[in-house]
Amino acid sequence: MTRTILIVDDDQKTRNLLKAYLEKHQYEVRGAQDGASFLAEFERFRDKLCMVILDVMLPDTDGFTLCRLVRSQSAVPIIMLTASADDTDRIVGLELGADDYIAKPYNPRELLARIKAIQRRTQGVGGSGPVRYLKFRDFSMDLTERLLTNGAGERVTLTSMDFNLLRIFAEHAGETLERGRLMELTRGRDLGPLDRSLDVQISRLRQRLQDDGKQPDLIKTVRGSGYVFSTDVTNHSDA
Repeated sequence: MTRTILIVDDDQKTRNLLKAYLEKHQYEVRGAQDGASFLAEFERFRDKLCMVILDVMLPDTDGFTLCRLVRSQSAVPIIMLTASADDTDRIVGLELGADDYIAKPYNPRELLARIKAIQRRTQGVGGSGPVRYLKFRDFSMDLTERLLTNGAGERVTLTSMDFNLLRIFAEHAGETLERGRLMELTRGRDLGPLDRSLDVQISRLRQRLQDDGKQPDLIKTVRGSGYVFSTDVTNHSDA
């Protein structure tokens, strides 16, 4: 299992503290001080990375631009760091494909917990039993390769968090899932009263599945309760 994390933050003290803390927990940490050095490190270590951590504010660019670039080339999980108390930064990051976000200031233990939670969701899925594929409508989910293909055999682009959310829906088809439970399953934390990150993610997932946002018939909203994956799902050991 790869355990290399790439962190970009323009504060050298913060980078050094995170590097020392994460290395105590058996991670290899690469650091970058700006967008240019980050992109060089990303190109060099892309195939080894298990996580990318992006600060939103950087001297030569911003974390949103880097998030967009990373997501266009890789499905590596992304955590964004933001000093803004405004939900806008967090929502934009999720819309661009980030898997999670943490508001500054934060406790390194919280960051480590988020990293481990994302790794539990994104590694080793489907390895504990014979089921490899979940199929519904014209879609097929490969739980080992973490791919979603449509009826034409074309790959549907999903972030790792989108894939995790879709897997949860598919594995609980026909069951109403409360928003708080979905937040806990996908991010490992409670849903705040003003937190719209789950709504943003579900909206994005509906778009990827071409599920009409105004009258969705695949991921349906259950008023006052949550959401339900309204279709039959079958398990398969081979394609």
